[in-house]
Amino acid sequence: MITVGILALQGAFLEHVRSLAACGSRTVEVRKAEQLDECQALIIPGGESTTIGKLMDSFGLWNPVRRFAAAGRPIFGTCAGMVLLAKDIEGSEQPRLGLMDIAIKRNAFGRQVDSFEADIHVPVLGEKPVRGVFIRAPFVTAVGSGVETLASFDGKVILVRQGKLLAGAFHPELTTDTRLHQYFLNFLNE
Repeated sequence: MITVGILALQGAFLEHVRSLAACGSRTVEVRKAEQLDECQALIIPGGESTTIGKLMDSFGLWNPVRRFAAAGRPIFGTCAGMVLLAKDIEGSEQPRLGLMDIAIKRNAFGRQVDSFEADIHVPVLGEKPVRGVFIRAPFVTAVGSGVETLASFDGKVILVRQGKLLAGAFHPELTTDTRLHQYFLNFLNE
């Protein structure tokens, strides 16, 4: 059985536990570096990227997560997780993992009161759209040559892949549609 770690410092990690259970995966709520050893893949959930970053610093998780990625293990970042995976964050010097060759803009769709849901066409998942839940969501402003754009909304890039790294601006874990989680789990078979 596949074991997926979910960075469980802050944010929507319990919802990812539910989605992964529906996919038949075991999960580990990761709060300590040694817990990564139990995992074949990792999800960095939505929440508040600055807070998650400060907690990663307190728990000594920056370099262990970077080593996890360097070992070829898949990582999926949603919303704040996308921010933390990016190499560049417009107008911010906040700490980040810098694993994906993307630039992002934080809170790009507006403040909390501007949150919304929309149907997103994600060709790699088939014809049926994915319901995207956007909460203070970022979007991608630039992609490097090794980055594949998987979905856009309103002309803005919101879902990208680079090797075994996946990042989305929205919250798939807040719906009952597990196709994006299953797509991520399939990285383990590549």
